[in-house]
Amino acid sequence: MTPQQPQATRVRWTILAILFAVTTINYADRATIAIAGPELKRLLGLSPVEMGFVFSAFAWSYVLAQLPGGWLLDRFGSKITYFFSIFLWSVFTMLMGGVGFFTGATAVTVLFCLRLLIGAAEAPSFPGNSRIASAWFPTSERGTAAAIFNSAQYFATVLFAPIMGWLVHSFGWESVFFVMGGLGVVMAFIWLKTVYGPKEHPKANAAEIAYIEAGGALVDLESKDKAAATTKLDTWACIRQLLGNRMLLGVYIGQYCINTLTYFFLTWFPVYLVQERHMTILKAGFVAALPAVAGFLGGVLGGVISDRLIKSGKSLSTARKTPIVCGMLLSTSMIVCNYVEADWLVITVMSLAFFGKGIGALGWAVVADTSPKEAGGMSGALFNTFGNTAGITTPIVIGYILQKTGSFSGALVFVGANAVVTIACYLLMVGEIKRFEFKTPVMRKLDDTANAI
Repeated sequence: MTPQQPQATRVRWTILAILFAVTTINYADRATIAIAGPELKRLLGLSPVEMGFVFSAFAWSYVLAQLPGGWLLDRFGSKITYFFSIFLWSVFTMLMGGVGFFTGATAVTVLFCLRLLIGAAEAPSFPGNSRIASAWFPTSERGTAAAIFNSAQYFATVLFAPIMGWLVHSFGWESVFFVMGGLGVVMAFIWLKTVYGPKEHPKANAAEIAYIEAGGALVDLESKDKAAATTKLDTWACIRQLLGNRMLLGVYIGQYCINTLTYFFLTWFPVYLVQERHMTILKAGFVAALPAVAGFLGGVLGGVISDRLIKSGKSLSTARKTPIVCGMLLSTSMIVCNYVEADWLVITVMSLAFFGKGIGALGWAVVADTSPKEAGGMSGALFNTFGNTAGITTPIVIGYILQKTGSFSGALVFVGANAVVTIACYLLMVGEIKRFEFKTPVMRKLDDTANAI
């Protein structure tokens, strides 16, 4: 009689739940400045352009630290690198609550510098998410996994925007930074105790590891041997090859455009509700949660649809591109808000737009599908560098539009146009979605010879 094979464990879903929780806190900490923004703007007497620069401070350092963050992930692994990332960004968030001890230009400088430090500390977070998804999830589940951790950006608003609005209303703007930073410090130590690579996890059995490995999971990605091998890569040659690939470059540019929508929502959207729609800060905190609910539902649905298309026999390219294109088309509906007056209708349209944005936000799944095995952190870092450059440009461009026109109408057109460019990238530039493989010097020489012939 053949002994019964042990049933595969499902530890990967526990790992995903932790990624979701950490990413929720990550985005809540990013959004603290937006919730406290109207009060800070009043207290410090900031113009729209000055507020735009304060909003953008996070993204300047976040973008500049992406490649070092990706290298740290590939060199030291996701567990330890991500722990220090969570701990440091949380401490810097808490320190922002002390900005009120300063006045005038000093207060603005301290505020700007602390946001720079938070951005630098958060740099490894999303490349780390992508690395962990690549290690723990087979291709047929990776779209759902990436969509779930990516949808935490909306869940963060659903859960924390009302809480942060209430904190500002009841205890002052400083309380938001103290509470959210303290929560992040606790989460850092939970992370350290619960996250491991597939082969190192004490609760993952051989059946689960065999299942995910057969499905395309890179189960050795977090091993020490793999990290040591990464140090042998020529970093700049690696970057040149990644940027020289049309498929990857199209994905990177597309993420910049998608993140333009994200950063509008994270920075100027609460101000839009207060300034353009004349809501109180408390009401804006609660109302901002409604489009976020729609974005969260769309984000999860986009991943599920993509993975079901794969399981039904559709190609990886079709399965990933279909939700992205359809979702971005839906996102352009936010421009309709320029032509309606009723608050409930504005929120309905914004909810529809962010539902579409959620469906289309499959970029991290595409990165997990396409990144080379030797440099998943570096590819994710480049992707995030492009994407979060939008965090620099979007708040500043919108600030200038507001200062020039006194209205958000042009800002909504600007944001919607970026959704259209995303569609163009995936339809005209990306081509077939497949894992990129580095070319060694010998392979490049053979290619050059073949091209010459």
